[in-house]
Amino acid sequence: MINPSEIASLVKLLDDPDQEIFNHVHEKLFSYGAEVVSHLEAAWESAFDPVLQERIAGLVHEIQFSSLKNDLKLWCQSGSFDLLRGALIMNKYQYPDLDEQKVINEIEAIKRDIWLQMLYESSAVEKIKLMNHVFYNIYGFSGNTANHQDPQNSYLSQVMEMKKGNQISLAVIYSVIAQKLDIPVFGVNLPQHFILAYVDESIQPEVENGILFYINTFNKGFIFGKRDVDMFLKQLNLKPEKQYYEPCSNLDIIKRIIRNLISSYENSGLTEKVEELTELLMIVSEEHPHS
Repeated sequence: MINPSEIASLVKLLDDPDQEIFNHVHEKLFSYGAEVVSHLEAAWESAFDPVLQERIAGLVHEIQFSSLKNDLKLWCQSGSFDLLRGALIMNKYQYPDLDEQKVINEIEAIKRDIWLQMLYESSAVEKIKLMNHVFYNIYGFSGNTANHQDPQNSYLSQVMEMKKGNQISLAVIYSVIAQKLDIPVFGVNLPQHFILAYVDESIQPEVENGILFYINTFNKGFIFGKRDVDMFLKQLNLKPEKQYYEPCSNLDIIKRIIRNLISSYENSGLTEKVEELTELLMIVSEEHPHS
């Protein structure tokens, strides 16, 4: 158990000019982990010395980042089955106090609204058209074309709030909802684009890999075929490799989110964030080195 008076005494020493004392106090407070954060935040609010405030804020970030790295490692090691969980862990990079349940409840509400209108004998295309109607027309989601490089496009909580996102965040929300409804829609890691595939294993071998069609969540859930993917790759002068057509892993999706964030923060010149996100990318890559 944390002793509040001991924490208060340690915090007072955080602005000690003696580097050795500062290092010792810093390490001691860091060792308490996440449960000391609320005490540190309270101390920050009552501190008037800017050096002390800066040191408290820095320590809080270090503790939260360390906790995030552990969560990400555990998610990878446990098989990375829950895509939503992986995306919410990444959300906590920028929003450590994220109310995860709020995001989950919002996703459940959209799922419920689709489910209430869904007829079980609907064809695959009909199901997607109904999803599109609820997701884009009723809830008002759209691709953020005006400010595509904004890092907020990669954080689910912000996308749920603003109803705008990039290709991957919209695809994550869309596919999570689809899978909750037993609609087999999965992410496809196209270069410079991220799309979804509708996979029906029961119709192999008539349809290659069971992929009936593709969905562009950035463009109002537009449905298209393999030929369009061929054309897109041709425009990019890329060979039509298998990985550009088939569903990718949840690890690949989280990697793509991290890479998008790195690119956004590089554009803004935020090198500290770029370094931290590169660390997170290494955690995910170590768990799945071949993708």
